[in-house]
Amino acid sequence: MDSAVSEWVVGVDSGGSGLRIACADAAGGRPAETESTRDPVRTGPRGIDAGHLLGQVLPVVNGFLGRHGGRVAAVAVGAAGMATLGDGLRAELPGALEKALGVRRLAMAADAVTAYAGALGQRPGAVVAGGTGLVALGTDLHGWRRADGWGHLLGDCGGGAWIGRAGLEAAMRAHDGRRGGSPALLVCAERRFGPAAGLPGALYPRTDRPAVLAAFAPDVARCAADGDPVAAGVLRQAAAHIAEAAAAVCPAPAGEANAAVGEVALTGGLFKLGEPLLVPLEEELAAQLPHARRVAAAGDPLSGAVALAAALAAGGLRLPEDPRLLYVPEH
Repeated sequence: MDSAVSEWVVGVDSGGSGLRIACADAAGGRPAETESTRDPVRTGPRGIDAGHLLGQVLPVVNGFLGRHGGRVAAVAVGAAGMATLGDGLRAELPGALEKALGVRRLAMAADAVTAYAGALGQRPGAVVAGGTGLVALGTDLHGWRRADGWGHLLGDCGGGAWIGRAGLEAAMRAHDGRRGGSPALLVCAERRFGPAAGLPGALYPRTDRPAVLAAFAPDVARCAADGDPVAAGVLRQAAAHIAEAAAAVCPAPAGEANAAVGEVALTGGLFKLGEPLLVPLEEELAAQLPHARRVAAAGDPLSGAVALAAALAAGGLRLPEDPRLLYVPEH
């Protein structure tokens, strides 16, 4: 470690599977140390529990400063649910971090924003973040546009839970002898969940139903890769939904409201399903966003949080502020 480094930034990525924290050189944004926990931040009457988040973040940061010295110039926190459950964080974090670390530069962002910053940095464009759910976010650097991300009952179309549910529907159609069924998916469903007639009882009471549905998405991809036409059709429809979300948020040039331009990136575990999803998705993106340029995501949401913190420390934050998506308290 360079002992000359005296200013650090901290990026935090809070999600459903736990918390990740990175301390990085403020000048270059290069992560020096990263730690993670498997304890997701609790939610309560005021939404995301600020005290629980701080109880995990502060020991990590103080331990880092104790080993390396210096001070924290800026912090960026990206959290799932920030847009709707972030009131407690917005009210409590600024004062608590200033008191604990002496830091006055703070950004609090929805996880879709840190995913955007990790994938594209501070350039205009659109990012689709896909996992169990699916959300698209785009900006022309003047404002944000969001599409989907409404959960498995109202949307998340093309996401892991959507694919898994569509695959299980096809399995049940095969079980019943209805059109549109897939015997291959029925075999996979019974291998994973047991006899098909018991599937409603196995799924409907589950509080983690979206994750359970998403766990079937790789089975759909494997059946599609093996030539099952029904599974392949599910993934083609998923690809169309994903491209629709990207097209809805990709910024357009003035006077051409229906023409998408800029860069489009995909990020998240959904896209590890491989060619059965990616091949039709590339076709859909080319058809629905003919003027957009597909680029690989440069980094993940944690690297996006670090990038936001580094931009704050340098006074160079270009992504648009928004009270729900990217909140930067005034001092």
